[in-house]
Amino acid sequence: MTSLNSSASAMTVRRRIAVVGSGFFSQFHLEGWTGLADAQLVGLCDADVQKAESLARRFGIPRTFTRVEDMLNAVAPDVVDVVTPPASHAEVLGAVFAHRLPAICQKPFGSNYAEALVLTARARDAGQPLVVHENFRFMPWFREARRLIDSGALGALHSISFRLRPGDGQGPRAYLDRQPYFQTMPRLLVVETAIHLIDTFRFLMGEVTAVYARLRQLNPVIQGEDAGLITFEFEGGSAGLFDGNRLNDHVASNPRRTMGEMWLEGSAGVLRLDGEARLWWKPHSGPETEHIYHRGTELSFGGGACAALQRHVLDCLATGTTPENTASDYLYNLRVQQAVYASHSRGQRIVLSEFDPLEPIPAPFTPFKHKETA
Repeated sequence: MTSLNSSASAMTVRRRIAVVGSGFFSQFHLEGWTGLADAQLVGLCDADVQKAESLARRFGIPRTFTRVEDMLNAVAPDVVDVVTPPASHAEVLGAVFAHRLPAICQKPFGSNYAEALVLTARARDAGQPLVVHENFRFMPWFREARRLIDSGALGALHSISFRLRPGDGQGPRAYLDRQPYFQTMPRLLVVETAIHLIDTFRFLMGEVTAVYARLRQLNPVIQGEDAGLITFEFEGGSAGLFDGNRLNDHVASNPRRTMGEMWLEGSAGVLRLDGEARLWWKPHSGPETEHIYHRGTELSFGGGACAALQRHVLDCLATGTTPENTASDYLYNLRVQQAVYASHSRGQRIVLSEFDPLEPIPAPFTPFKHKETA
């Protein structure tokens, strides 16, 4: 297994990293950057001074700011990592592009598809890379699955299914201890979570050609959907199923480590991911055995997925190559996301080549309500 810092010795520049945002997930970004020998955190910006200063002390960041422009002028970063809510992306990235700096931007990318188009165009006009921080595809188990696909071990791909069960959406206090804004989001499961699997399915299976979705609301304290079934059709004829439910958990010492379980089926056999991040291989007509690989750290989100993404971006900047999940590529994920909501709203299968993601979806979006039985 290649070390995250394997290329640091070949790099002559220690990249200066400035981060915008000190919310819940910022800690995983900061943890990733501090573990990379060729990265140096030089500034952290957030309107909440106390939160920014607390994180700065924890991760040894020398300066904090309340305005993005002030930080960019003061610390002269090489890369800006944006870890803020979508409503702020246009303003923050506008400042970054004015300074002609490369950026990494957390998902959801922009407030809507139209804004994502504009931000992508602004990055292109600035001549700078804009990478969406879509980290699931950088989780060690999905990278290993991709390696096995490329090696031909699975044969012709038949289907993929992922059963999402993080178990964090139960009761009146659902999400309040971690990401309280989840309760008031008019769209939740697909925008916040299923989008990860949309991207991962594309990474493993190829391009999505059609979707069909039924979305539900199980916990009445939230506004959006927290469960759903989404079927996918891929180029070449393979199929996919996302079965998401944020209320129930799955068999795992930490249900959030993998967030669920996967079955990846091919003509040669089945690769299964369990809740302990173990991969199991069952050849056709043969017994299932564990496939040994490096599962990453248990101490950081997604087996160290944030650091792996950051390592990838720094390597691409050093070599002048195009990174994965540039904004222009990520737009297709958002196109699929819009098609999922349209499918639920219209009650029909949506063919991506015939779908206009800018077409309004009837508002308000209404998931099917779950009714408790006596």
